[in-house]
Amino acid sequence: MTVLVLNGPNLGRLGVREPDVYGTATYADLVDRCEAVAKEAGVEVDVRQTDAEAEMIGWLHDAADAGSAVVLNAGAWTHTSVAVRDAASQLAAPLVEVHLSNVHAREAFRHTSYLSDIAAAVVVGMGIEGYAAAIRFLATT
Repeated sequence: MTVLVLNGPNLGRLGVREPDVYGTATYADLVDRCEAVAKEAGVEVDVRQTDAEAEMIGWLHDAADAGSAVVLNAGAWTHTSVAVRDAASQLAAPLVEVHLSNVHAREAFRHTSYLSDIAAAVVVGMGIEGYAAAIRFLATT
């Protein structure tokens, strides 16, 4: 089983962008953690990041066609993109929505997710450990 871990806009700037909100772990730390947890859980992982919405939609289409499970941190697209939601809604395998920060304790516009109702699970506020939880969940689903 291969789990796709897809990250949206600004996540490549982890460790630099608002560390008081998103933590001090870097994107490389996130990738390393996902790979280590996947190995422990006995699954393969493919971790990607893009700031281009069209690229994200393409990855979601590919995951739908392949029947792949997805961990998705869509970043700001979570709250704004019907197109990302429409692509994610085509997934046949489970989707786990992940956010590093507790979006419910932040600005009001972050309280709305276009993804939560189509996700098998939602993980918020755990930093990069949220990805570990999502991978473990998918490995046993």
